[in-house]
Amino acid sequence: MTNLKTINIKGKPYVEVVERIKYFREHFADHCLTTEVVQLTPDFVVLNAIITDPTGRIVATGLAQEDRGSSNINRTSYVENCESSAWGRALGNFGIGLKDAIATAEEMQFALAKENELEKLRTDYCILIEALDPAEMARLQPQPHWDAAKFAKGIEYVKSQLKSNKK
Repeated sequence: MTNLKTINIKGKPYVEVVERIKYFREHFADHCLTTEVVQLTPDFVVLNAIITDPTGRIVATGLAQEDRGSSNINRTSYVENCESSAWGRALGNFGIGLKDAIATAEEMQFALAKENELEKLRTDYCILIEALDPAEMARLQPQPHWDAAKFAKGIEYVKSQLKSNKK
C-alpha cells in the first residue's frame, strides 16, 4: 500500500482519518462506506461504520463511541466526531492507513488529552485534600478506578469542605 501522510504521536506514525478517506475514495470508488447508529442518547453515541464491496458484501466495520461531555467539540458535535472515528476504524480494519496500530491520529490525540486532563485533576485533588485534617484526608484518598468526573466532583466537595471550615 502507498505510504500515506502521517503525524508523529509519542514517536509513532499515525494516519489521520481524512488521509484514509481520500485513499479509499480514490482507490475503491466502487465500494461503499456507510454509518449505522447503534445507540444514541443525549449523553453518548455509538456508531458502526460499514464498508461494503460492489456486491454488497461487508468487508470491514468500525465501532466508535463518543461521550457528549468529554470535550469542547463533543458538546456540540459528538455524533459527527463519532462518525469520523468509526470511519477511521473501519478504514483501518480494511487495511488503509495501517502503520503500527489501527488507531487513527485523532483517536491517539484524544486519548492523550484525556490522560493529561485526568492527571491534572488528580494532582489538583491531591493538593486540595492535603489542606484537610489527617482523618478527613485519609478518608478522601483517590482510588485507582476514579475517572475525570469523580475527581471533578471530589474537587468541588473538598473546596466546599474547606470553605465551610473557614467559617
